[in-house]
Amino acid sequence: MSKLIEVKNVSLKSDTNTRVRDINISINIGDHIALVGKSGSGKTTLLNIINGSLRPTTGEVTLNGKDIRECSDNKMRKIGSLWQDLRLIEELTVGQNINCGALGRRSFGWAIANLFGLIEHRECLKCLNAVGLSNNIVNMNIEKLSSGQKKRVAIARLLRQECDLIVADEPFSNLDPTLITTILKILLREQIDKSLSSAQSCIVSLHRPELIDKFNRVIGLKDGRIVVDSDSLSVSKGEISNLYC
Repeated sequence: MSKLIEVKNVSLKSDTNTRVRDINISINIGDHIALVGKSGSGKTTLLNIINGSLRPTTGEVTLNGKDIRECSDNKMRKIGSLWQDLRLIEELTVGQNINCGALGRRSFGWAIANLFGLIEHRECLKCLNAVGLSNNIVNMNIEKLSSGQKKRVAIARLLRQECDLIVADEPFSNLDPTLITTILKILLREQIDKSLSSAQSCIVSLHRPELIDKFNRVIGLKDGRIVVDSDSLSVSKGEISNLYC
């Protein structure tokens, strides 16, 4: 398999503790990874190291073989993040927020034009429809949406970004089962318009062990260390239970 991300001998220490330690993983093209472990195990920290928003105390992270600290913004847009707080811009419309996903490959003038009104309307609507939302909300302000709608807009923004890897932190929290199924299918590329350039790989942190078998790989963290890294069919219930002890 072709390596997309490699995390080598990574640890991150704070003033009071070590948040993750001795992490070594490779994320390959086509990997759909469930990242599991109890609260405080280091899942969010690891995701933020992978997407470059946190720098490890020791070790390195590479994207396509290059240290991410040396990667240009254009290269780093190949990693798309779905944050717990979504980081949507409340004052902008749904369409303007979705178009923000394309900022990394557009000019400054294009960005200004997006602030004054929806541009590239057709491309924006494709992403909106791909996450199961209606065209008639494209001009609504984000603040008027439900939490489930906001989450889907954030995913539509990722589709607009055309990234290679999606890093998602607890995307299924506070969602009903139907919406969980919809978002899961999108992240795993099971429900995507073929004309959209969706990410082939994802790493998704979750507190729902029953969803593990939907992914092709499981990474389990305990006390900041990786204690499970296996294909999902090979992971035992005992190994998963041990993560939460």
